Amino acid sequence: MNPVGLISMQYARPFTAEHFHLFGTMKALGYDFVELLVPEPGEIDAAEARRALDDAGLGVVLAARVNLERNLSSDDPKAHRNGIEYLKYAADSAKALGATIVGGPLTGNPLVFAGRAPKPVDEDERLARKARCVAGLKEAGDYAAERGVTLAVEPLNRFESDVLCTTQQAIELLDVVDHPAVQLMLDTFHMQMEEANLAEAIRLGGARLVHFQANENHRGFPGTGSTDWVEVFRALNEIGYRGPVSLEPFRRNDDRFGVPFAQWRPPHEDESARLRESASFIKSHIALTEFRR
Repeated sequence: MNPVGLISMQYARPFTAEHFHLFGTMKALGYDFVELLVPEPGEIDAAEARRALDDAGLGVVLAARVNLERNLSSDDPKAHRNGIEYLKYAADSAKALGATIVGGPLTGNPLVFAGRAPKPVDEDERLARKARCVAGLKEAGDYAAERGVTLAVEPLNRFESDVLCTTQQAIELLDVVDHPAVQLMLDTFHMQMEEANLAEAIRLGGARLVHFQANENHRGFPGTGSTDWVEVFRALNEIGYRGPVSLEPFRRNDDRFGVPFAQWRPPHEDESARLRESASFIKSHIALTEFRR
């Protein structure tokens, strides 16, 4: 069965040594791994974190954090180089923590969270962005491969990226990168906005898919939104996907006027029961589709 994990931001951001005791909590709630944000330098001691993970019996996947200053897509040579070096740093962090996957919007060019509005670019710049991403991913892929790490490129919705939004765009990029250590990550939250059909997008990703985030259309707990999870997990089963499945149910039960859903907020109540049920819900869908084979 696919391992099922939980994003560390469910509890805290940044997630530091004072939160390591929560690894045991996640395990007790039915999770097999934690998806940690790639720690910024000095944020955690990797050896201490790895011991805590091992003590809890919890695996780990890393999620990259890009910005405009570390941006593979950028026409600024310094920002582009910083983007490559960041991915190398992320691969080093993964090795130190015992992770084999670093996923996220590795191509860069963040929008809303960078306070940048999308704007059209001419054809020359569009192709130049693609070339910069390809070159950066090839170099970072070589570095990651030497450390036993796979980089997983994630398409984001149109409000969070203006370079990579769909599975088809990701496949176009990965076909040119053509590197065994650079593969695909999909997130159903973003897919709900950009894909015509979730199952078909998953099938298109096929063997390239190495990390999957199972998130509701409204970022709530799985089963509380409109996602057709039977369709999703049937498609994952059809492509033979056996990789990690992580959950990011950050949206809290707070529908007051003016509350910005896009911004992360710490929990204001004990969500243990819902987190336990979320893990069980996802695992039941995995098990049932595996049985259907």
